Amino acid sequence: MNPNLINLLTRTDQIMAGANGWHPNPELVLPNGVYRGTIHVGVDLGTAYTVLVVLDENFQPIAGEYQFAEVVRDGLVVDFIGAVDLLREMKSKVEKKLGFKLTSAATAYPPGVPQAERRATANVLHGASLDCTGFIDEPTAANNVLKIRDGAIVDVGGGTTGIAIFKDGEVVYTADEATGGTHFSLVIAGSMGLTFEEAEALKKNPNEQTRLFPVIRPVMEKVASIINRHIEGHQVDKLYLVGGTCAYPSMDEVIQEMTGVETFLPGNPLFVTPLGIAMNN
Repeated sequence: MNPNLINLLTRTDQIMAGANGWHPNPELVLPNGVYRGTIHVGVDLGTAYTVLVVLDENFQPIAGEYQFAEVVRDGLVVDFIGAVDLLREMKSKVEKKLGFKLTSAATAYPPGVPQAERRATANVLHGASLDCTGFIDEPTAANNVLKIRDGAIVDVGGGTTGIAIFKDGEVVYTADEATGGTHFSLVIAGSMGLTFEEAEALKKNPNEQTRLFPVIRPVMEKVASIINRHIEGHQVDKLYLVGGTCAYPSMDEVIQEMTGVETFLPGNPLFVTPLGIAMNN
């Protein structure tokens, strides 16, 4: 894997865990709290996690927040007020870290989402006092980071699996279908007699993941079947997995086994798409 990519994702993990070390030039912070320097802000409104990340002028992460929230379902905003309130809270925390206000951001949408729903995502940003200055589909955003020329990016989030096929660096096909980490939790809840919240917590517990693997493997296989259906007829010899769901142990191995296509898992997959969104701002 590209060493620069490894460093970028490692630094992002550190930033999201609370690391600091970047400080703005005070001469570039106006009295009203607006920063005159160059930054890039991305907001990823996911089915499971909402992520806000800020990059400097060199596209290196300097601050960020992420939080579990059920304000989006299958790429659609289902709790507009909740999404706005959550983003306002996260924005406020990041602003305190940085020492200046955030005024604009880019965001993204799953492939195939209707135009009206795309506008709803942008309106969440406006509701949180952020101008929406960039709009991109999620797999293409991920490729701002991965920079692949040929192959497919598979973005498995909480609710959907998005696919973008690239040839010579250009997108030639995109698709999105329901199935993601939420379905892992639903299967766990059903098989073990738990509430959804209990199943979600169990799924994220590293000490339980090996025991739960046989329960959720069929959902992983369904993701693989979605991939197989959409790459059929295309020359795809590499898959790149992004999205928080892909962090589940052995997910990449199941995908490779079921598709027969060489599969890569770059760093922490949860943050690849948000980074790429910010790079579009």
